[in-house]
Amino acid sequence: MESGLLIVDKEKGVTSRDVVNSICKRFSTKKVGHAGTLDPLASGVLVVAVNDATRALEFLTMDEKEYIAEVIVGMETDTLDVKGAILRQEKKEISKEQLETVLTSFLGTYEQEVPKFSAVHVNGKRLYEYARAQEEVTLPKRAVTISSISLLECHQEEEYFVFSFQTTVSKGTYIRSLIRDIGLLLKVPCTMRSLRRTRQGKFDLSQSKRVEELDRADLLPIADALSFPQVVVEDEHLLFQIKNGAKLPYMTFSGLVSFVDPNHKLLAIYQPDSKGGVKPVRVWSHQK
Repeated sequence: MESGLLIVDKEKGVTSRDVVNSICKRFSTKKVGHAGTLDPLASGVLVVAVNDATRALEFLTMDEKEYIAEVIVGMETDTLDVKGAILRQEKKEISKEQLETVLTSFLGTYEQEVPKFSAVHVNGKRLYEYARAQEEVTLPKRAVTISSISLLECHQEEEYFVFSFQTTVSKGTYIRSLIRDIGLLLKVPCTMRSLRRTRQGKFDLSQSKRVEELDRADLLPIADALSFPQVVVEDEHLLFQIKNGAKLPYMTFSGLVSFVDPNHKLLAIYQPDSKGGVKPVRVWSHQK
């Protein structure tokens, strides 16, 4: 059974689960998953794993993501995007210089409050369940990192001032929440009008295809996606050890490392142990 990764250009209006279901049908398998949800309002790069590649998903979700977002100034909604119910409207003039200053202030790491309309679990329930039931709940905060952010364009429309920006962010960052926080600094409510993911890890839009365009020839090796160091293993004895998940002594790596065979097939992912060697985290000894 063929395994690998598909780089999908998700369309606006469908869920990430819809994409997974479509690929299940196209590839005649139930073993499909994705590396990071895109809301129905959003479009762009969605990395999808098929069959044995699903065992690498937890490592792919660690990658940085790049987005282009469009923002309406002067509108607040319950979902933090234009699909939600409008809670407040306000008119305020914002200069390009103000926007650039505020956007730049988000560079680095900060504590971001998770949106109440999200799938994050709190006390055994997803946050959107509390929101739909109109139940109060303390929203958790997460440390997120904004490694780049820049203003693309801004203009006045008939009813609202609108701007767009590009940003590269860490795992767990909600762009809707980032936009809310930008509005807090501007002292005017802001809400997301559109969102496009332009890159996830090593993959960008130039490598992506619509679901209906994908076939088995588009499956990429799992090893191509991993962003940590990679070691090609040619020694037969070492190959045997890795395929069987043995601990390896006297290898010093500061973090995760992947081992591949001479044909570039992923054998295993290892991490450092307390004795200066490495131990297995995931082994693909039966990968075909």
